[in-house]
Amino acid sequence: MTTRRAQIGARARQGIAADLEAMDADLRTMLEAQIRELELRIAGILAQEKDLAAKADLLRPIPGIGPVSAAMLLAEMPELGRMTAGEAASMTGLAPVPHDSGAMRGRRMIAGGRRALRHVLFQAALAAACHNPLLKSAAKRLKEKGKPHKLVIIAIARRLVTWSCPRFAGHSGGCGLSCDELAWRAHLQP
Repeated sequence: MTTRRAQIGARARQGIAADLEAMDADLRTMLEAQIRELELRIAGILAQEKDLAAKADLLRPIPGIGPVSAAMLLAEMPELGRMTAGEAASMTGLAPVPHDSGAMRGRRMIAGGRRALRHVLFQAALAAACHNPLLKSAAKRLKEKGKPHKLVIIAIARRLVTWSCPRFAGHSGGCGLSCDELAWRAHLQP
């Protein structure tokens, strides 16, 4: 759907004939209706399942984690409270993977993991880098060090995952740190 939405936008900029524009408007209306229906169904499931609703309520106070990213975290990572922060970052594909061989030290890149979740967390990180005071200062520090924009956003997305980790395990579970300790350490780290 996102690809089609991008195609619609590109066609509008190219000045395609009016009859095609009408088809695109109808298609856009249909897609938006389908998205609204899916969002309502997801909200209904979260409202019916008390366990999922409680977990979603634990995630939503994190600035940057909204209803979409909370639903994706719950759907794509049901094991979130039972793993360490590093394992959670690896499962989302946000952990740096070394490309080393012998004496050669390659660049670290993200790889693997759950792609759909990584894309949603990337979008959440864009919002969090602007609206979460702790993550905003971390992003600023990384940019001042000359880090590329995508690296900064991936670092913020990884912090969002590691912050969500202890919320499910009695506020100190799989990561071994309380949420406050984790937030403070993330604030101190470059």
